[in-house]
Amino acid sequence: MQKKSMTITGCIFDLDGVIVDTAGYHYQSWKKLANGLGFDFAEEENEAMKGISRMDSLDVVLSIGGIEKTQEEKLELAKQKNDLYLSQLSDLSSDHLLPGVKDFLDLLRSKGMSIALGSASKNARFVIDKLGIKSYFDAMVDGNDVSRSKPDPEVFLTAAELIHRKPAELVVFEDSQKGLIASNEGGFISCGVGDPEVLTNALFVLESFEGLTLEGLSQHILQSRSHHSSIS
Repeated sequence: MQKKSMTITGCIFDLDGVIVDTAGYHYQSWKKLANGLGFDFAEEENEAMKGISRMDSLDVVLSIGGIEKTQEEKLELAKQKNDLYLSQLSDLSSDHLLPGVKDFLDLLRSKGMSIALGSASKNARFVIDKLGIKSYFDAMVDGNDVSRSKPDPEVFLTAAELIHRKPAELVVFEDSQKGLIASNEGGFISCGVGDPEVLTNALFVLESFEGLTLEGLSQHILQSRSHHSSIS
């Protein structure tokens, strides 16, 4: 019996934690900033930063320290954090791509699939360039292009418009709950990348891109939808 398939016209990728793991760089930068303000910042607290903007992340850090700042002071602190972060990326290259990412991008390109980036990071274009994969993307949308952070779907909807595709035909790859909520709110196919026990808002979850095919992706979607409909 022939396997069912479905129409996927493209993919939208988050950046941090999906294409490359920069969480450690971000954590060290926030930690240095927090230490400079007189308090510590634990690595587990960095998890709250996933998928949100730099200014929203700064608000999280300041709330941990019990510190209030004016908007002008916040802008200066955000700049300090970004300078700390960028100073750590000098050696970033294609060697830092997460397992299977390059092969999957090659596959998507060979099959004529649309590829877009949907990231909250204002440094996304810089990082993509350092990774040497800019040519794969038909569109890139980052924190400079949108006014609303995830879990608002604006970043993904903007990317879909730029590649002229319908959300229902696009798979969004995300490693954060907020990003997955944004994907679901926008009507996209949400795929978590990481731990399924954590990424509970995903339609389905992959541990990595290693060995992933379009046929396999379609089957994940169909099986997950069948499972969700059977328990609803």
